[in-house]
Amino acid sequence: MDDKTRLSSYPAPGFRPGEEEEIDLADVWRTLVAGRALIGLVTLLCVGAAAAFAFLSTPLYRAETLLVPVENTDKAASPLLQLGALESFAGIGLGGGGDSAEALAALTSRVFTDAFIREEKLMPVLYPERWDAARGAWAEGEEAPTAWEAYRMFDRKVRFVSKDVKTGLVTLAIEWRDPDLAAQWANRLVQRINAERRAEAIREAETSISYLKEQLAETSLVEMQRAIYQLIEAKIKKIMVARSLDEYAFKVIDPAVAPQEISSPRRLPLILLGLLSGLIVSALIVLVRARVSARVAG
Repeated sequence: MDDKTRLSSYPAPGFRPGEEEEIDLADVWRTLVAGRALIGLVTLLCVGAAAAFAFLSTPLYRAETLLVPVENTDKAASPLLQLGALESFAGIGLGGGGDSAEALAALTSRVFTDAFIREEKLMPVLYPERWDAARGAWAEGEEAPTAWEAYRMFDRKVRFVSKDVKTGLVTLAIEWRDPDLAAQWANRLVQRINAERRAEAIREAETSISYLKEQLAETSLVEMQRAIYQLIEAKIKKIMVARSLDEYAFKVIDPAVAPQEISSPRRLPLILLGLLSGLIVSALIVLVRARVSARVAG
């Protein structure tokens, strides 16, 4: 072992093994008091930045509608449960109000969203910075947004759908800068998904009836004919129920109304966050500066 190694292995004068450097709270407090001007300045800047963001950002309003999925009840009420094997063979189902998971998936699907944006003419509304209202066309030098861009924006930043696992209730929310439009879009989305699911159920039932009639003409077995007649009757009842229900997929418990309060940005929490962040950051700056100065001086 050389001299340097032996010297470096010796403890420093006054050092006791296991002893750690202690923090003197009184010294910390004195350091913070001495740097109060810097702390005040940094905190003021953070609060000002938070307040500017809170008050200058475009306010968003959140309109919500509370829904309950209309479950499939035809099979539970139908006396045709014994015909399950025939339904499987024929490749059809009695159906009903529809499956809630399927209806919920349809509500947030890209195909449904694209149709809603297109038929409601929402492109200029979703991208006002690219739209020239005076010319009624996209601004010069700006490319028209694609359907995919509009869907992604609407799905991620505008429409929010959640389901309560315990109650099964579905909340559809729209966040937009115009409270009236937010409520209007939320209610129209529900009306449209109900109309589409109802039309799809009627279309499927009519297709099944046509198929069953073809099978009826091809069989001479009395029992099979009776079963097919019962299935046709069930499909006709399904069409009648679908045509009589406006709220086919979702029943509206609480329709959306134009909100009166801003949902985002939340101004007071943002300002308080700016105050807290400013105090923490400025205190750390003061303490680090004092520590560095002490080491340099030592």
